[in-house]
Amino acid sequence: MSYDLMVFEPSAAPKDREQFMTWYREQITWSEAHSYDNPSVSSPALQAWFHEMIQFFPAMNGPFSSDDDDDPKVTDHCIGKTVIYSGFAWSCAEEARSVMEQLAKKHQVGFFDVSANQGEIVFPDGTRC
Repeated sequence: MSYDLMVFEPSAAPKDREQFMTWYREQITWSEAHSYDNPSVSSPALQAWFHEMIQFFPAMNGPFSSDDDDDPKVTDHCIGKTVIYSGFAWSCAEEARSVMEQLAKKHQVGFFDVSANQGEIVFPDGTRC
């Protein structure tokens, strides 16, 4: 089990919580016709977020994957067109949430705390649902 967080393209996501959760469940069926380990399929903002995020939490898979299998910061980033879902080691949860949320703000992408009950959903404009 991992500590899961997600960033998303705000123009693609509904701002109503119930609609967002339906959209989220659709995203995590991973039914897009591409591999989910290469950021080239994502929006420019998500790509920028990813390239900075892997400086703190290296990718487990894909073209930017880390060679250090023993590093607890190596993270499973599952990359879609409008979302990047990241599964972190629980030992890194606090730092992961802090870094991920800061970079989401910086790159103007949305943030969703998947692992929390009634997890926080934050849009770049400050809207929460």
